[in-house]
Amino acid sequence: MPKFRYIARDINGKEKTGTVKAPNQAVATEQLKSKGLFPTEVTGTDLTLPTSGNPREHTKGLHREIRLPAALCVVPTKQLMVLTRQMATLIHAGLPLLRGLNVLERQESNASLKKAIREISEAIEGGSTLADALAAHPRIFNRFYINMVKAGEAGGVLDVVLERLAAYMEKAQKVKNKIKSAMTYPMVVLLASSGIMMFLMVAIIPKFETIFADMLDGRSLPPLTLFVMGVSENIQKNWPVGIGILLGVFVLISLLKRLHSGRLALDSLKLIMPLFGNLVRMAALARFARTLGTLMESGVPVLQALTIVKETMNNEVIVNAIQDIHDNIKDGEPMIAPVEANRIFPPIFGGMVEVGEETGELPAMLLKTADMYEDEVDNVVAGLSSIIEPLLIVILAVVVGTIVIAMFLPMVSIIGNLS
Repeated sequence: MPKFRYIARDINGKEKTGTVKAPNQAVATEQLKSKGLFPTEVTGTDLTLPTSGNPREHTKGLHREIRLPAALCVVPTKQLMVLTRQMATLIHAGLPLLRGLNVLERQESNASLKKAIREISEAIEGGSTLADALAAHPRIFNRFYINMVKAGEAGGVLDVVLERLAAYMEKAQKVKNKIKSAMTYPMVVLLASSGIMMFLMVAIIPKFETIFADMLDGRSLPPLTLFVMGVSENIQKNWPVGIGILLGVFVLISLLKRLHSGRLALDSLKLIMPLFGNLVRMAALARFARTLGTLMESGVPVLQALTIVKETMNNEVIVNAIQDIHDNIKDGEPMIAPVEANRIFPPIFGGMVEVGEETGELPAMLLKTADMYEDEVDNVVAGLSSIIEPLLIVILAVVVGTIVIAMFLPMVSIIGNLS
C-alpha cells in the first residue's frame, strides 16, 4: 500500500508532519481527519526507481512532486476573487461542480491557477471533496479559504459561502490598497527629496565653495554658509559610513523579524507610530473582525475560526490578543472578557462584541464592526493625505530655501565689492 506524506494542524493549530498508508490521497485525507487533524498538504512518497529492468517500463507508476518556487506559484488576489465569484455563480445556477470547474479551467489565463483547477477537478473526480482538493494547493488557497469551503460543503450552502469569500477578498484588498496608497506617497516624496538634497550637497555646493574662495580674498563666510558647506563636506567624506549604517539597520530589522520578541517589538512600534500608528491599528482590527465574522457566519466553530484568524494576521501584538481570546473561550469564558482586558481593542469594539454575545448575533456584529473600521480607514487615509502633502512641501521648501540663502549671502558681499 502506498505511503503519503502529510502536513496538517491539530485542534490547537499546531503543525504536524508524518506519513500515512492509504490506497489513495482521498482515503489518506479521511484517515487524518478521523485522528482530529486538518491536513493542508498530502503528497505521495514513492519516489524510488526499480533497481533492475528498463526504468521506462515503470515510469507510469512513479509519483513525483515537483515544487515550483513560491514566486512562480503566486496567484493575484484579484484573479482568485474573480474565480471564486464565478464558481459561486455557476453553482448557484445549478451547474454541477465538475462541469463548472471545467468551464473555469478553459477560460482561465493564469497558468498556475489553470493547472490547479485541472488538478482539483481530477481529485474531485477521484472521490475527494472540494475542500480536500483545494488543500493540496496551499500556495494558492490558504487555510481560511479551505475552511470556508469545508463549512459550505457541510452545510449545503457552498454557493453562498463562495460569494462571501469573494466579497471578503474584495474588501480586504480594498483596505490593503488604501493603506499602501497612504504610505506610498510620502515615501516617494521623501526618496525624491533626499535624492535632490544629495545631488545639491555633492555636486553643486563644492563648486560654490571654490568660487567663494577665489572671489572673497580670504574674508570669512557667513555662519549659515559655513554650516551648509560643512554638511556637504561631511557627506562627501563619510558617505561610506552612512551607507554602512543604513545597511546595518536593514540587517538588524531582518534579524529581529526572525525572532518572536523582535517581531513583537517592531509590530508594537508600528502601532504607536506618529500619523500612521492609528491607521495600522484600525486596519488590523477591521481584518480581524471581518475574518472572524465571515468564518463564524459560515459555520466554522469559534475556536477553530480563531486559530485560522491568528494565522492570517501579520502583527504579533494582535496575534497575542487573539491567542488570549482563544484560551479564555477554551476555558469557558465569554469573548468579551479578554477583549475588554486588552488595551489594543477600543471600548467600542468591546461594546459591539458584548452586544453580539448577548443577542446571539456575534458574527453579524463582527461584520458591522469591520464595516465601521474600514470606513474609519478611509477617513484616516483621506486625512493623512491632506496633512502629509503640505507638510512635506513645507519641509522641502525649508531645506531648499536654507541652501539657497546660504549660497546667496556671500554673493551679496561679492557684489558689494564689485560695486
